[in-house]
Amino acid sequence: MKNILIPTDFSENSWNAIAYAVQFFSKSSCTFYLLNVNTSGNPEGVNAVPVSDENSAVSVLETPSKVQLKNLLLKIKNTFPNNLKHKFFSVEDNNSILDAVRKQVVEKKINLIVMSTKGGSRLKSCVGNTTGNIITKVKCTTLVVPEKATYTPPKDIVFPTDFSIFYQIEVLQPIAEIIEKNNSVVHVLHVNKSGAALNDDQQKNRSYLDDYFTDYEHSFEFFTNKYLDDALQQFINSRNINLITMLAKNLNYFQKLLFNPTAKEITYYNEVPFLVLH
Repeated sequence: MKNILIPTDFSENSWNAIAYAVQFFSKSSCTFYLLNVNTSGNPEGVNAVPVSDENSAVSVLETPSKVQLKNLLLKIKNTFPNNLKHKFFSVEDNNSILDAVRKQVVEKKINLIVMSTKGGSRLKSCVGNTTGNIITKVKCTTLVVPEKATYTPPKDIVFPTDFSIFYQIEVLQPIAEIIEKNNSVVHVLHVNKSGAALNDDQQKNRSYLDDYFTDYEHSFEFFTNKYLDDALQQFINSRNINLITMLAKNLNYFQKLLFNPTAKEITYYNEVPFLVLH
Protein backbone atom coordinates (compact mmCIF):
# COMPACT_ATOMS: atom_id res chain seq x y z
CA MET A 1 0.00 0.00 0.00
CA LYS A 2 1.45 3.35 -1.09
CA ASN A 3 0.71 6.51 0.95
CA ILE A 4 0.48 9.61 -1.23
CA LEU A 5 0.18 13.21 -0.04
CA ILE A 6 -1.36 15.82 -2.35
CA PRO A 7 -1.42 19.43 -1.10
CA THR A 8 -4.38 21.29 -2.60
CA ASP A 9 -5.57 24.89 -2.71
CA PHE A 10 -8.74 23.88 -4.64
CA SER A 11 -7.39 25.49 -7.82
CA GLU A 12 -7.58 24.00 -11.30
CA ASN A 13 -3.84 23.38 -11.11
CA SER A 14 -4.14 21.31 -7.95
CA TRP A 15 -7.10 19.41 -9.42
CA ASN A 16 -4.97 18.59 -12.44
CA ALA A 17 -2.33 17.14 -10.11
CA ILE A 18 -4.94 15.03 -8.31
CA ALA A 19 -6.40 13.75 -11.57
CA TYR A 20 -2.94 12.93 -12.90
CA ALA A 21 -1.95 11.08 -9.72
CA VAL A 22 -5.12 9.00 -9.61
CA GLN A 23 -4.56 7.87 -13.20
CA PHE A 24 -0.81 7.47 -12.77
CA PHE A 25 -1.36 5.04 -9.89
CA SER A 26 -4.53 3.42 -11.22
CA LYS A 27 -2.92 -0.04 -11.04
CA SER A 28 -1.51 0.43 -7.52
CA SER A 29 -3.08 0.13 -4.09
CA CYS A 30 -2.89 3.66 -2.67
CA THR A 31 -4.11 5.79 0.18
CA PHE A 32 -4.32 9.44 -0.90
CA TYR A 33 -4.21 12.23 1.68
CA LEU A 34 -5.53 15.57 0.40
CA LEU A 35 -3.91 18.33 2.44
CA ASN A 36 -5.32 21.84 2.63
CA VAL A 37 -3.30 24.38 4.59
CA ASN A 38 -4.96 27.49 6.00
CA THR A 39 -2.27 30.02 5.13
CA SER A 40 -4.08 33.23 6.01
CA GLY A 41 -1.45 35.84 6.79
CA ASN A 42 1.35 33.42 5.91
CA PRO A 43 3.55 34.78 3.09
CA GLU A 44 4.77 31.28 2.26
CA GLY A 45 1.29 29.98 1.60
CA VAL A 46 -0.85 29.50 -1.45
CA ASN A 47 -3.34 32.23 -2.35
CA ALA A 48 -7.02 31.45 -2.14
CA VAL A 49 -8.84 31.04 -5.46
CA PRO A 50 -12.51 30.86 -6.54
CA VAL A 51 -14.30 27.55 -6.19
CA SER A 52 -14.34 25.56 -9.43
CA ASP A 53 -18.01 24.56 -9.07
CA GLU A 54 -19.98 26.77 -11.47
CA ASN A 55 -23.06 26.55 -9.26
CA SER A 56 -21.33 28.22 -6.36
CA ALA A 57 -20.53 31.90 -6.07
CA VAL A 58 -18.83 31.50 -2.69
CA SER A 59 -15.07 32.00 -2.52
CA VAL A 60 -12.64 29.65 -0.82
CA LEU A 61 -11.97 32.23 1.87
CA GLU A 62 -15.69 32.37 2.67
CA THR A 63 -16.22 28.63 2.69
CA PRO A 64 -14.72 26.41 5.41
CA SER A 65 -11.98 24.18 4.06
CA LYS A 66 -13.80 21.15 5.45
CA VAL A 67 -16.65 21.80 3.04
CA GLN A 68 -14.22 22.33 0.19
CA LEU A 69 -12.39 19.10 1.01
CA LYS A 70 -15.68 17.23 1.22
CA ASN A 71 -16.68 18.58 -2.21
CA LEU A 72 -13.27 17.64 -3.57
CA LEU A 73 -13.61 14.05 -2.33
CA LEU A 74 -17.04 13.88 -3.98
CA LYS A 75 -15.61 15.21 -7.25
CA ILE A 76 -12.91 12.53 -7.20
CA LYS A 77 -15.47 9.83 -6.52
CA ASN A 78 -17.67 11.01 -9.40
CA THR A 79 -14.76 11.47 -11.81
CA PHE A 80 -12.90 8.25 -11.00
CA PRO A 81 -15.45 5.72 -9.76
CA ASN A 82 -14.99 2.03 -9.07
CA ASN A 83 -11.27 1.87 -8.32
CA LEU A 84 -11.29 -0.31 -5.22
CA LYS A 85 -7.51 0.01 -4.89
CA HIS A 86 -7.75 3.68 -3.91
CA LYS A 87 -8.74 5.29 -0.61
CA PHE A 88 -9.00 9.04 0.02
CA PHE A 89 -8.76 11.06 3.22
CA SER A 90 -8.76 14.82 3.80
CA VAL A 91 -6.37 16.65 6.13
CA GLU A 92 -6.37 20.25 7.40
CA ASP A 93 -3.43 22.15 8.87
CA ASN A 94 -2.76 25.72 10.02
CA ASN A 95 1.04 25.59 9.90
CA SER A 96 3.13 26.89 7.03
CA ILE A 97 2.83 24.72 3.94
CA LEU A 98 6.39 23.43 4.39
CA ASP A 99 5.89 22.49 8.05
CA ALA A 100 2.49 20.96 7.29
CA VAL A 101 3.91 18.76 4.56
CA ARG A 102 6.84 17.66 6.72
CA LYS A 103 4.43 16.79 9.54
CA GLN A 104 2.19 14.69 7.28
CA VAL A 105 5.15 12.89 5.69
CA VAL A 106 6.17 11.65 9.14
CA GLU A 107 2.72 11.01 10.65
CA LYS A 108 1.17 9.31 7.61
CA LYS A 109 4.38 7.55 6.53
CA ILE A 110 4.11 9.18 3.12
CA ASN A 111 5.92 7.48 0.22
CA LEU A 112 5.25 10.18 -2.36
CA ILE A 113 4.18 13.82 -2.55
CA VAL A 114 2.31 15.09 -5.60
CA MET A 115 2.63 18.83 -6.27
CA SER A 116 1.01 21.00 -8.94
CA THR A 117 2.72 23.89 -10.70
CA LYS A 118 1.38 26.90 -12.57
CA GLY A 119 2.32 27.94 -16.08
CA GLY A 120 4.77 30.63 -16.99
CA SER A 121 8.32 31.19 -18.12
CA ARG A 122 10.12 29.92 -15.02
CA LEU A 123 8.90 27.11 -12.76
CA LYS A 124 10.04 28.56 -9.44
CA SER A 125 8.85 32.10 -10.15
CA CYS A 126 5.48 30.73 -11.26
CA VAL A 127 4.76 28.91 -8.00
CA GLY A 128 6.59 31.20 -5.59
CA ASN A 129 8.67 29.21 -3.12
CA THR A 130 6.06 26.59 -2.28
CA THR A 131 6.83 23.80 -4.75
CA GLY A 132 10.53 24.67 -4.84
CA ASN A 133 10.80 24.45 -1.06
CA ILE A 134 8.93 21.16 -0.83
CA ILE A 135 10.89 19.34 -3.50
CA THR A 136 14.25 20.56 -2.19
CA LYS A 137 13.66 20.67 1.58
CA VAL A 138 11.33 17.74 2.28
CA LYS A 139 13.02 14.34 2.13
CA CYS A 140 10.35 12.51 0.21
CA THR A 141 10.05 11.50 -3.43
CA THR A 142 7.90 14.09 -5.20
CA LEU A 143 5.93 14.01 -8.43
CA VAL A 144 5.70 17.53 -9.87
CA VAL A 145 2.74 17.91 -12.25
CA PRO A 146 2.83 20.99 -14.52
CA GLU A 147 -0.28 22.93 -15.36
CA LYS A 148 -0.39 21.71 -18.98
CA ALA A 149 0.42 18.07 -18.26
CA THR A 150 -2.23 15.58 -19.30
CA TYR A 151 -1.99 11.98 -18.23
CA THR A 152 -0.32 9.63 -20.65
CA PRO A 153 1.05 6.26 -19.53
CA PRO A 154 4.78 6.81 -18.91
CA LYS A 155 6.11 4.58 -21.67
CA ASP A 156 9.29 6.60 -22.18
CA ILE A 157 11.17 7.97 -19.18
CA VAL A 158 14.27 10.17 -19.34
CA PHE A 159 16.74 10.04 -16.47
CA PRO A 160 19.24 12.95 -16.74
CA THR A 161 22.43 12.38 -14.77
CA ASP A 162 26.08 13.39 -14.78
CA PHE A 163 27.05 10.01 -13.23
CA SER A 164 28.66 11.83 -10.31
CA ILE A 165 26.40 10.19 -7.71
CA PHE A 166 26.03 6.54 -6.72
CA TYR A 167 22.33 5.71 -6.78
CA GLN A 168 21.26 3.41 -3.98
CA ILE A 169 18.70 0.69 -4.68
CA GLU A 170 15.99 2.23 -2.51
CA VAL A 171 16.38 5.55 -4.34
CA LEU A 172 15.90 3.93 -7.75
CA GLN A 173 13.00 1.74 -6.61
CA PRO A 174 10.25 4.23 -7.62
CA ILE A 175 11.54 4.18 -11.20
CA ALA A 176 11.58 0.37 -11.24
CA GLU A 177 7.97 0.27 -10.01
CA ILE A 178 6.86 2.62 -12.78
CA ILE A 179 8.71 0.59 -15.42
CA GLU A 180 7.17 -2.68 -14.25
CA LYS A 181 3.60 -1.38 -14.15
CA ASN A 182 3.78 0.45 -17.49
CA ASN A 183 6.29 -1.62 -19.46
CA SER A 184 8.33 1.56 -19.78
CA VAL A 185 11.67 2.29 -21.39
CA VAL A 186 14.15 4.36 -19.39
CA HIS A 187 16.66 6.54 -21.23
CA VAL A 188 19.67 7.55 -19.12
CA LEU A 189 20.75 10.93 -20.49
CA HIS A 190 24.22 12.41 -20.01
CA VAL A 191 24.95 15.91 -21.30
CA ASN A 192 28.52 17.16 -21.48
CA LYS A 193 29.60 20.65 -22.53
CA SER A 194 32.86 19.56 -24.16
CA GLY A 195 32.30 15.90 -24.98
CA ALA A 196 34.91 14.78 -22.42
CA ALA A 197 35.08 11.09 -21.54
CA LEU A 198 33.69 9.83 -18.25
CA ASN A 199 36.22 9.53 -15.41
CA ASP A 200 36.65 6.31 -13.43
CA ASP A 201 34.00 7.14 -10.81
CA GLN A 202 31.50 8.15 -13.47
CA GLN A 203 32.18 4.92 -15.36
CA LYS A 204 31.53 2.89 -12.21
CA ASN A 205 28.24 4.68 -11.57
CA ARG A 206 27.22 4.21 -15.20
CA SER A 207 27.99 0.49 -14.98
CA TYR A 208 25.95 0.21 -11.80
CA LEU A 209 22.93 1.83 -13.48
CA ASP A 210 23.37 -0.53 -16.43
CA ASP A 211 23.32 -3.49 -14.03
CA TYR A 212 20.33 -2.14 -12.11
CA PHE A 213 18.23 -1.71 -15.25
CA THR A 214 19.46 -4.92 -16.88
CA ASP A 215 16.02 -6.59 -16.70
CA TYR A 216 14.29 -3.53 -18.15
CA GLU A 217 14.49 -1.96 -21.57
CA HIS A 218 16.92 0.94 -21.24
CA SER A 219 19.46 3.00 -23.13
CA PHE A 220 22.32 5.38 -22.45
CA GLU A 221 22.26 8.61 -24.44
CA PHE A 222 25.24 10.99 -24.63
CA PHE A 223 24.82 14.57 -25.83
CA THR A 224 27.38 17.35 -26.25
CA ASN A 225 25.70 20.67 -25.62
CA LYS A 226 26.58 23.86 -23.72
CA TYR A 227 23.07 24.00 -22.30
CA LEU A 228 21.69 21.13 -20.29
CA ASP A 229 18.06 22.24 -20.55
CA ASP A 230 18.33 22.69 -24.33
CA ALA A 231 19.68 19.15 -24.73
CA LEU A 232 16.91 17.78 -22.54
CA GLN A 233 14.26 19.63 -24.57
CA GLN A 234 15.66 18.23 -27.83
CA PHE A 235 15.68 14.71 -26.41
CA ILE A 236 12.12 15.02 -25.10
CA ASN A 237 10.93 16.22 -28.50
CA SER A 238 12.72 13.41 -30.34
CA ARG A 239 11.48 10.58 -28.09
CA ASN A 240 8.04 11.75 -26.98
CA ILE A 241 9.11 11.53 -23.32
CA ASN A 242 6.26 11.17 -20.78
CA LEU A 243 8.22 11.54 -17.53
CA ILE A 244 11.45 13.16 -16.35
CA THR A 245 13.08 11.68 -13.28
CA MET A 246 16.16 12.77 -11.37
CA LEU A 247 17.77 12.91 -7.96
CA ALA A 248 17.20 16.07 -5.91
CA LYS A 249 20.64 15.64 -4.36
CA ASN A 250 22.28 16.35 -7.72
CA LEU A 251 21.79 20.10 -7.26
CA ASN A 252 23.76 21.19 -10.30
CA TYR A 253 21.52 19.25 -12.68
CA PHE A 254 18.43 19.77 -10.60
CA GLN A 255 18.59 23.57 -10.44
CA LYS A 256 19.46 23.99 -14.10
CA LEU A 257 16.64 21.78 -15.31
CA LEU A 258 13.88 22.85 -12.95
CA PHE A 259 14.61 26.44 -11.99
CA ASN A 260 16.90 28.04 -14.54
CA PRO A 261 15.96 27.14 -18.12
CA THR A 262 17.93 29.37 -20.46
CA ALA A 263 15.67 30.01 -23.45
CA LYS A 264 12.03 30.67 -24.25
CA GLU A 265 12.01 27.54 -26.43
CA ILE A 266 12.28 25.41 -23.28
CA THR A 267 8.77 24.14 -22.54
CA TYR A 268 9.21 20.78 -20.81
CA TYR A 269 8.69 22.22 -17.31
CA ASN A 270 5.19 23.32 -18.40
CA GLU A 271 4.24 20.01 -19.99
CA VAL A 272 6.16 17.00 -18.69
CA PRO A 273 5.90 15.74 -15.09
CA PHE A 274 9.06 15.48 -12.97
CA LEU A 275 9.64 12.62 -10.56
CA VAL A 276 12.14 13.99 -8.03
CA LEU A 277 13.90 11.23 -6.09
CA HIS A 278 15.20 11.61 -2.52
